[in-house]
Amino acid sequence: MRRSRPRLPGGSLRRVVDDASPQTLLAGVQAAWPEAAGETVATQATPVSERDGEVTVACRSASWAQELDLLQERLLRRLNERLGGERVSSLRFTADAARHDR
Repeated sequence: MRRSRPRLPGGSLRRVVDDASPQTLLAGVQAAWPEAAGETVATQATPVSERDGEVTVACRSASWAQELDLLQERLLRRLNERLGGERVSSLRFTADAARHDR
């Protein structure tokens, strides 16, 4: 059976991007971060490294780092819900605008 119209490239491109993305915990965290943290937080804080399940999040200012540290349990729960398999054990927030803006 022939299709009457061409397929949209979205599905194919999504598969290519998924296949090309590194399969690490940090890559998963970076992909899930905007949805888990929310748009406002995601513009102010970026996951930049991971070691033994602890993810370091670079924030634009010390105020953001302190505020997010207070929200750590909620962010950690939402992040792990979106990750499914591997788990983040803790989040560490740093005031590091230079790393955030890379």
